[in-house]
Amino acid sequence: MPEAVVYDSEAKEISKIKLKKEIFGIEPDPKIVHQYVVAYLANQRQGTHSTLTRATMSGGGHKPWRQKGTGRARAGSNTSPVWVGGGRAHGPHPVRDYSINLPKKVKEQALKSALSDKAAENNIKVLEEIKLEQPKTKIMATYFQKLGLEDKKILFLFEGKDEKLLKSLRNLPRVHYQRAGLVNAYSILNSDVVVLTKKGHKALEEVLAG
Repeated sequence: MPEAVVYDSEAKEISKIKLKKEIFGIEPDPKIVHQYVVAYLANQRQGTHSTLTRATMSGGGHKPWRQKGTGRARAGSNTSPVWVGGGRAHGPHPVRDYSINLPKKVKEQALKSALSDKAAENNIKVLEEIKLEQPKTKIMATYFQKLGLEDKKILFLFEGKDEKLLKSLRNLPRVHYQRAGLVNAYSILNSDVVVLTKKGHKALEEVLAG
């Protein structure tokens, strides 16, 4: 059964916690993970890109010059795509929907694969509890330094409401925080280490237990 080290408020190892095998100890499925990442990135696209066609751009209300006798090529409008500054042929037009819908089970399997991969590499840390008297970025920066994570991309998963803690995390450039119950596989994959509070760990297991 996979395990994770539990640290106290001084970043000292105090115990180890058992992680559910069906969540943190499965065989990662690369195909499912790839499928999820492709869908996730596609769903981030807004699809609002647009170009002007000869019909939608301004100008083109009259023939630039007469049809014959000038020695120049025939032209009916200065908005023609063959003209410099003219409309664009076959360009992108809004609104295009790039979204890809995946079944809930596929999303959960991708998340479990990502968590299991992190657990196998001992990159899941659990915090007993951190109580801050006031928001202080330096306190959390020092804490992660004591854990040896100062050069790592950290995903901090919490549950509940602790404004002092979150304000202390938000200015750390390599730290991203998120509610454990709402985490997704992409966030896990995009981090080097996953740090959970005990409440966050419990919430995550409850969400994925079904």
